Amino acid sequence: MVRSDTKQTHPHGITELCDAGGRLYASALRSGRIARAEVEPAPCLMDFALLHPDPDDSDWLRPVPPSAALAQRLHPIEREIQERRRRSVELADSFEPFMDISAQDPPTTHAITVLEGVNRINAALDLATAECRTEVLTVQPGGGRSEDRLSEGLERALSVVDRGVGMRTLYQHTVRHSQGTLAYAERLAAGKVEIRTLEELIERLIIFDRTVAFIPARNDRQVALELRHPGLVEYLVKVFEQLWSRAAPLLDELQYDPTPKGISGVQRSIAQLLVEGHVDDSIARRLGMNVRTCRTHIAKLNAALGSGSRAQLGYLIARSGILNQDHHLRTPPD
Repeated sequence: MVRSDTKQTHPHGITELCDAGGRLYASALRSGRIARAEVEPAPCLMDFALLHPDPDDSDWLRPVPPSAALAQRLHPIEREIQERRRRSVELADSFEPFMDISAQDPPTTHAITVLEGVNRINAALDLATAECRTEVLTVQPGGGRSEDRLSEGLERALSVVDRGVGMRTLYQHTVRHSQGTLAYAERLAAGKVEIRTLEELIERLIIFDRTVAFIPARNDRQVALELRHPGLVEYLVKVFEQLWSRAAPLLDELQYDPTPKGISGVQRSIAQLLVEGHVDDSIARRLGMNVRTCRTHIAKLNAALGSGSRAQLGYLIARSGILNQDHHLRTPPD
C-alpha cells in the first residue's frame, strides 16, 4: 500500500529524474554510500535500482555505477532494434517477388501528402528512412525525450548511419541537461552524425536526401505533411541551414555574455517572450522546457528586477535595458 502511494507522488521515468533524486544519487556516487533515511524524499532511486542495500550495514545504501545502470537499460532497447531489423529483412524478402511487376508502371509522386494517424506517419518515415542514401536533416524542438521516443529515434538513426548516411540534428539547449539524450548522442558518435543546439527552434522537421520533407500539420502530432515539391523542400533546407549556422555543437560548453543584475541568457529569452505577450505555457513550449522550470526562471526575474506582479515585471524588463544588449551565445575557442 505504501509503495502504491509513493509511486503516485513520483510519476516520472528514469530519464526525467526528479531534483531530489538527482541530487541524492550524485551525493551517493561521491561518497560511495548514503544513509537509507536520507533518501526518503526520493523513493524513485530504489524503484529504478540506482541504489541497493549495503551488505555490511542495513541502515546504508550503495549506489549502482551510472555506467552499469545505463547499460542495463540500453540492452533491451538494442535487442529490440536487432529484432526489428530482422523482421524488416523478412518483410523486404516477402515483397521482392512483386517489385518487378509494380516497377512496370511509372511512379506517382505527390507534391503534398496528408498523413493521418501515428501509424501512417511512422510508416511514411520508415519508408523514407529505408530509401535515404546521402543525408538526413532533423529539427527536434522541446526538451529531453522519453525512453520510448529515444528508442524509436535511435532505431531510425542507426538504420541510416550503419549505411554511411550523414545525419545532422538540431535540438534545443534544454536537452543538454537530459542524460537520456546525451546517452543517445554518445551511441551515435561513431557514425556520420552531428548534433547542435539552439535556445529556440521552429516546429519539428525531417528532410531526407533534400527530396522529401515531413512537418507536423496539427499540434497534437496526429497529422503530418509529406512534402515532395522541390521548391518547398529546398526552402525548408535553407531554413535548416540558417538555424544550423547559429547553433552550437552539443558537447561544447555554452557561455552567455553577462547581463545586468546577473540575469542568465535563458532568463533574458524568457523576458523577451514575456514582453511580446506570451503566457507561461507558450514560453515553455518555445524554449523546450516544462512549465514549472519556466515559472522558476520568471520568479528569479521578479526577484532580480524587484517586481511584485506580472504587469510590473514587463515594465521593469523594458526599463532595465536587458533586451537592448547585443546578446549572443559563444562556444569556447578550439
